[in-house]
Amino acid sequence: MEIFTAAGFAALLQVIAIDLVLAGDNAIVIGMAAAGLQADQRKKAILVGIIAATVLRIGFALITQQLLQVGPMLLIAGGLLLLWVCWKMWRELSVTHEEEEQATEALSDVDYDKDGKIAGRKPRKTFAQAAWQIVIADVSMSLDNVLAVAGAAMDHPTVLIFGLALSIALMGFAASFVARLLHKHRWIAYIGLVIILYVALKMILDGAVDQFPEQFGFMNGWFGSHGGGH
Repeated sequence: MEIFTAAGFAALLQVIAIDLVLAGDNAIVIGMAAAGLQADQRKKAILVGIIAATVLRIGFALITQQLLQVGPMLLIAGGLLLLWVCWKMWRELSVTHEEEEQATEALSDVDYDKDGKIAGRKPRKTFAQAAWQIVIADVSMSLDNVLAVAGAAMDHPTVLIFGLALSIALMGFAASFVARLLHKHRWIAYIGLVIILYVALKMILDGAVDQFPEQFGFMNGWFGSHGGGH
C-alpha cells in the first residue's frame, strides 16, 4: 500500500493539513453568514450549510480526479485555481478576531465572549439571504477542498480516498470543532496555506513540463509525468 511509502506518507500529511484548514475555513464562513439570524433560524442555516458542503464534496470528489487525468492543460488550470484559493484564504485569514468569534459562537451555539448573546453583534439578515450566501460559499469551497486533496494525493489513490473521506467527515460531523481549533491556533491555517500553495505550484509545473516539453524540458527531472514527484 503506497500510504506506507515515504512519498505516500508525505502526501497523507499534506492532505490532512489541507482538509483541516479548508473544512475549518468553510465552517467559519458558514458561521459568519448565519450569525445575523435569530437562534432557531441560525441552527437551520448552519445545518443547510453543512449538509450542502458535505453533498458537494461527495459530488466533486467523483469527478475531480478523472478531470485532472484528462491532460496537462487541466492540471495547469487546476493549479491556477488553487493559486486563487491561496489568495482568497490569505484574505480570509485577515478577518477580525471579533468576526471569527461571532462565527464560532454561531456554529457552536455557545456564548464564548460572555456578553449575554450568541453571535449577537452581527447585523440582522433574512434566512433566505443567509442560506444563499452559505450555498454560494459552499460550492466554491467544496471544489477548492476536493481539488487541493486531489492535487496533493496525485498518483496515491489510497491517500486520495482517505483525504476525500476525511474532508466529508470533518464537514459533516466536526465543523464547529475544527472552526474553534483554527480560531484558537491560527498558525495551523498558515501551515495549510503554505501546503496548498506548494500543491498549486507543483500542479502548474507538472502540467507545464508535460504540455510544453521544449520550453520546460530542463525541469523534467523534478516535475511532469516522468519527474521526481511521479
